[in-house]
Amino acid sequence: MCLGVPGRIESIEGDGLMRVGRVTFGGAVKEAHLGYVPEASVGDYVIVHAGFAISRVDEEEAARIFEYLREMEELAQLDEEGAHA
Repeated sequence: MCLGVPGRIESIEGDGLMRVGRVTFGGAVKEAHLGYVPEASVGDYVIVHAGFAISRVDEEEAARIFEYLREMEELAQLDEEGAHA
């Protein structure tokens, strides 16, 4: 399964298709290529998949996605516990 994760752009280097941003994902900071989202700027939230920001989202949508991911993790933990019972 492929999954895009929202993150907040903390800084940007380069320009055009060579733009790279340092993006924070709830504490973890990774680099993401920003060539697909030329309109994105520092402080924006983007969906990142395989190291590439593929779209911008607003802060409210990013928070909703984080909540869904937390719920998915909780469900996965319940599945693992049930498998060991």
